[in-house]
Amino acid sequence: MTLLRYLAALLLLITALPAIAQDEPKVATVAASLTQASAELQAIDDATPAARDDKARQALRDRAQAVQATAADAVRTLTPEMALVQARVTELGAATPGVVEAPEIRQQRKLLAQSQSAIDSAIKRARLIGIEAKQQIDDIGAAEAEELGQQLSENTGSPLSPTLWAAIVDHLPRDSARLMRFVNTEARQFSSRFGMHAGTGLLIGILTALVLVVPLRGWLHRVGRRYATNHAPGGRLRRSAYALWLVVIGTALPGLAAWAIVASLRWGGLVSPAWSRFGAIFVGLAWFCAFVSSLGGALLLRGQSTWRLLPIGDGAAQALRPYSWMAAGLIFFGQLLIATNLLIGISAPASSAANAVVALLHIMVLGAILVTLGRLRAAALPDPTKPARNTLLAIVATLVWLVLLVTLIAGLIGYVNFAFKVATWLLWGAIVGATLYLMMTFTDDACRTLLSSGNRLGRSANSGFGVDNKTVDQIGVLLSAVLRLLLILLAVGAVMAPFGAGVGSAFELFGTVANGITVGQVTISPGAVLRSLVVLFVALAIMRGLQHWLVNSYLPTTAMDAGAQNSVTMVARYAGIIAAVLWSLGALGIGMEKLAVVLGALSVGIGFGLQAITQNFVSGLILLAERPVKIGDLVRIGNMEGDVKRINVRSTEIQVADRSTLIVPNSELITKTIQNMTLAAPIGRIQLQFSVPLEEDLDAVRAMLFAAFAEKHEVLDDPEAKVFIDSIDAGRAKFNCFAYVASPRDAYPIRSELLFTLLRQFREAGIEVGTTATKMELVGSLPSIVGTDPAAPQPDQTADQAGDQNRT
Repeated sequence: MTLLRYLAALLLLITALPAIAQDEPKVATVAASLTQASAELQAIDDATPAARDDKARQALRDRAQAVQATAADAVRTLTPEMALVQARVTELGAATPGVVEAPEIRQQRKLLAQSQSAIDSAIKRARLIGIEAKQQIDDIGAAEAEELGQQLSENTGSPLSPTLWAAIVDHLPRDSARLMRFVNTEARQFSSRFGMHAGTGLLIGILTALVLVVPLRGWLHRVGRRYATNHAPGGRLRRSAYALWLVVIGTALPGLAAWAIVASLRWGGLVSPAWSRFGAIFVGLAWFCAFVSSLGGALLLRGQSTWRLLPIGDGAAQALRPYSWMAAGLIFFGQLLIATNLLIGISAPASSAANAVVALLHIMVLGAILVTLGRLRAAALPDPTKPARNTLLAIVATLVWLVLLVTLIAGLIGYVNFAFKVATWLLWGAIVGATLYLMMTFTDDACRTLLSSGNRLGRSANSGFGVDNKTVDQIGVLLSAVLRLLLILLAVGAVMAPFGAGVGSAFELFGTVANGITVGQVTISPGAVLRSLVVLFVALAIMRGLQHWLVNSYLPTTAMDAGAQNSVTMVARYAGIIAAVLWSLGALGIGMEKLAVVLGALSVGIGFGLQAITQNFVSGLILLAERPVKIGDLVRIGNMEGDVKRINVRSTEIQVADRSTLIVPNSELITKTIQNMTLAAPIGRIQLQFSVPLEEDLDAVRAMLFAAFAEKHEVLDDPEAKVFIDSIDAGRAKFNCFAYVASPRDAYPIRSELLFTLLRQFREAGIEVGTTATKMELVGSLPSIVGTDPAAPQPDQTADQAGDQNRT
């Protein structure tokens, strides 16, 4: 026994040592990367106080985010290793007190303990570095916010005060000298390097720019319009795609033209190092301002009302189009002026005056846009005396007016930086809003058009994967909603970019949400939800394939009837749905033990609030299992009669004679009395009741009845037809006849045909046919009506007999 124990220990050691040896290099590599990340984080912390501008802070933020990513990767790498080591420790078990273990076991336990300690220390260190990196990023953002607050709250002097202009005059000689030095530097560079080679390159650059801006742009406009008209999918996508095409070429071609000119200057050596930064700013502003101008043109589309995305008329488009040019020109020259001031190092008073002028121009352009919008809105009212219905637009316009007024007052009293920041932010917000409108419109149109039941992709999904047309449309709508939500997130980050938040901060917030929300012991994150939805989709697809195999392949080979096959299919379907839901919940992180707790907590609510639904659900399972009613049965519930068309878990669908559908809760079919006329013997009975005078030949009448039954091939031979004389009353013999047909559904039409045949034959034979005599009495002391027999059937009895005749 001791020998076996030593052999087992030796085998366990042999299998575990290689795995432990493999873990050591990985842990060492991760530890080295963490050491490097810690040193990088210390360097970032030392450089943070010296970072004074946005560019330097952004570089430090990028470095801190890289450290944070390294720490997160280390945790993701070491967590599975830690789980493996813990599994080995668990497999080895705890040391038994008083028992001397084999040396191999003690060695393995020591190695596992060392490995577990090293991995645990590395994980804790990585998490600590990640927290410190996050704090460093927050500190950089706080420093930016603090500096921004100081700039906005700084009073640089009112543009209306003589002090500011006196300071500008005092600094004018030095500022002029700096400007002339900056200009002369480039002039000397240009004159010294200009020659045939450089001139040829500059001419090629200018000609290329002209070709890009004028003929090529017009040709691409016409090509895009022609393609959108003849080849693009119909509907709204054609308009939004054409508008996006106009923005793309309207941005790219002027931007490339500016780049061609600057590149030709640099290629010929005509740009001095001091002007190289100016050239880059020039190209960047050209790209952005071309985008602003083309965006306005694509949304307004003067003279092309059928292609216009905005719901405005041609007059409004004509009135608003110049403002997009004004905004583009203001951004170009204003930002170029501010960039030039920074490059030449202009004095603070002159820089403040330039900012004030730019802010004032922004306020004027925005105010003019609001005035134009107000006039257009007033002109569009059908009745100017009545208030406008679109109160939201009025509220937004009022708020913008208030902000502009506050900005103007702040700039006039000396808070120029605040006025400049808010004015440029308002114009930037308008540009972001217009871009968001275009992109959301295009995204929605593309998703709804390409992922629709009428599109080729939707038809392929329907024919190839069996996806329902409505499901394809729903997928398009949901995808559109997700993509538009992402666009809104990007737009929010872009709007907040001037205040230091930016798109990166928006994605950081999104990343925080993406990490999940912990509820109890369950962490719900977008990734887990997406994984759960994928698992649910796959499980439902497997269930659908199994159901398709049952319906089309397996069940037709069995001896089951249609009702039994439907029961098996329904049970398999709902069992598959339950299994898919449980599988999906497991992928979400909700195990069976947690689900049992939730169901236990919900049992009280289910017992009271969902009692009827639960009762119908259980009744539906009973119907599918016991099959007292199955598909195709002819049933009667109360005074309603029809065929069972579908049995669901909650209710049963019955088609009545007028082709309408009767929805019956399953509990009604279990707890109440119903008549199933096709359950045991699915044959129909025909009953004929009439009377003839005793003077007629009763045998002849009987023979005629049997002959009529025999002529109808629908009348069954087994059970055979029966003809009875039920009674003799008031000198008449009452006949009661029975015949049987293959289905209760055939009883009514065959009975009608028999009556037509018999009435014709009785008329030809001169036989008088009558109905059963009835008796009518008046309540009270009046005697009975003459001509009635007290022994005749009562009215309620006759009605019952008539009901029996119509019963099938």
